[in-house]
Parts: sequence; C-alpha cells; structure tokens
Amino acid sequence: MLKLLVIQTAFTGDVVLATAVLEKLHHQYPAAQIDFLLRKGNEGLLQQHPFITNLLVWDKKNNKNKNLLKIASQVRKEHYTHIINLHRFATSGFITFLSGAKYKAGFDKNPFSFCYTKKVAHIISEPYSENPIHEVQRNQLLIADITDSDAALPVLYPSAADYDTIKQYQSAPYICIAPSSVWFTKQFPVEKWTALINSLPGEYHIYLLGAPADNVLAESIAYTVTHPHIQSLCGKLSFLQSAALMQGAEMNYANDSAPLHFASAMNAPVTAVFCSTVPAFGFGPLRNNGKVVEIKDRLYCRPCGLHGHKTCPEGHFKCAKEITNEDLLWWA
Repeated sequence: MLKLLVIQTAFTGDVVLATAVLEKLHHQYPAAQIDFLLRKGNEGLLQQHPFITNLLVWDKKNNKNKNLLKIASQVRKEHYTHIINLHRFATSGFITFLSGAKYKAGFDKNPFSFCYTKKVAHIISEPYSENPIHEVQRNQLLIADITDSDAALPVLYPSAADYDTIKQYQSAPYICIAPSSVWFTKQFPVEKWTALINSLPGEYHIYLLGAPADNVLAESIAYTVTHPHIQSLCGKLSFLQSAALMQGAEMNYANDSAPLHFASAMNAPVTAVFCSTVPAFGFGPLRNNGKVVEIKDRLYCRPCGLHGHKTCPEGHFKCAKEITNEDLLWWA
C-alpha cells in the first residue's frame, strides 16, 4: 500500500497552498494513506481534512531541536513509501533524509536535496513576467512523475460546526477584510483601509478578520471609521471558521498574506492588495473571481524583496500609499 507524507512546516498561507497537492494525490491514489506534517499553530487548517489520515505536528517554538529529533524519529517509524517535501529549508530536509522512504521529492534549494530521488528547481518568476509560475504549480512539479497532468487547486474543508458558528454573522450582506500582515511592507496602511471602509455601502456589514494579535490593529480601524456596521472578529474565529465566513462574503479584501489563500481555497471573491511584493512571485489569487490591486507605475524599488520588510527601505512606502481607493471598489 502507498503511504505518503506531505511536509510543509512554513507559514499558514503555505499550508493552504499545499492542499492542492493533497487534492492531486488523493485523485490519483484514492486508496493511499496520505499524512501531513506541519508546524504547531497551523493544525487547525487541516483538522478533519477528508484526505488526511494522520496529522503530524512539530512544535518549532518550544525545544525546537529536541522536538525536531522527535518528529524525525516518528516519521522514520511510519515507514512511508513517499515523502513530498514542499518546504525548502534544512529542518524539513533533515526529516526527509532520515525518513527511509524510497521516494523523496523536494526542491533543490533544500540543503538536504542530495538525498532526494526527485529534485526540482524552485524558480521564482521575474517581477513583471507575463506568464509567472504560481506556488501551487511549483509544488505540483514535485509529483509530476507520479500523477496525471490535470491541474489541482487548493481546497479547505470547514466542518458543519464551523458553518453553524458563522451563521450569526450572515443575517445581512457582508464584506470581510483581513487588514494585517506579518510584514509591514505587505500591509496596506490603516488610513487606506479606513478610507475604503468609509466608501463601502452602508447596508453591508464589515467584518475584520485576523489572529488575536491583530485585534489591536482591527479595533484602531473600527474606532476611526464612520461606517455604521463594522465589527472586529480577530481572535474570535478559527482558521476554518474564517474561511467559511469568507466563502459567503460579497467581497473579501486581503494583503499578500494567508487570508488571500483562504479565499482561493474556498472559491470566494477576493481583492488582493499587493504593496511591496508582486503577484508574479507566485502568490496571487487562483480563481476567476480574484482581483489584484497594485500601484500602476513601476517603481524603481519595487519589489524590494521576495518577502516583506519591517519598514520601507526607501522611507516613502509609495507602493502602498499611491494605490487609490477607486482601485479597490469591485463595482467601479
């Protein structure tokens, strides 16, 4: 029997995009055991996922190295036939190296790629490429020799209980906004979110989504807007409950961050705001109801890196501040 392990121990959005690999593998091998290894904190994304047999969780924050050895030992004892490592860094490569699996697939940038039986170049498209490669396409190159050529998209599976939880917020048409980002230069400024919310029709309820740590930001936005119906749900909903709520929204707004990928995985409409980064890096919307908003002019300093920065390296943050409110209104 085939026994496969998919590894993605990076951030929340990376795990969401990795679900496209699960869709692909299950379609090709419906009887196979498929397990998933991720970092502690992201397990809520894949709880009760219909294609996952076992969810392996690595605690990277507490006793990182000790827990790394523990999870590597656990993986080895499982005797997987296939390891598909979507993570590009040494820790996941170490787990793959010790796994004992005959089929080990991963990206060439991983320091342990010498042990892979299937190695793929991790290519980031040029910033303004007309035909960029998306992260889900990069990931599926790792299994191209054991699956068919049909494309797969990421999918999340909220439970019936998740949908019941969010019913209380669906009594009127609504719009979801995820205003935060780990990186300052990926985050649309507060005053820009405020201007957008004030221009949205009054009959819509506006829900601000995010983690508990995002509530200070969300409340600062909620206190300054004049819109009659706005509420922060930061920290009040799980990942899957947030995804379920986004699915029924008239529109979702997000930075280049995990909630954007929630929308793609739920086939929900989304307007994605790209500030310092660019969609060509491979993290834009994946559905036809997704829209990208970015500065119209090509700044000499944009993109300033594959990821964000804590401050604008040039000090002006024009990539965010010069996006107009009219660009964000989906009916305009």
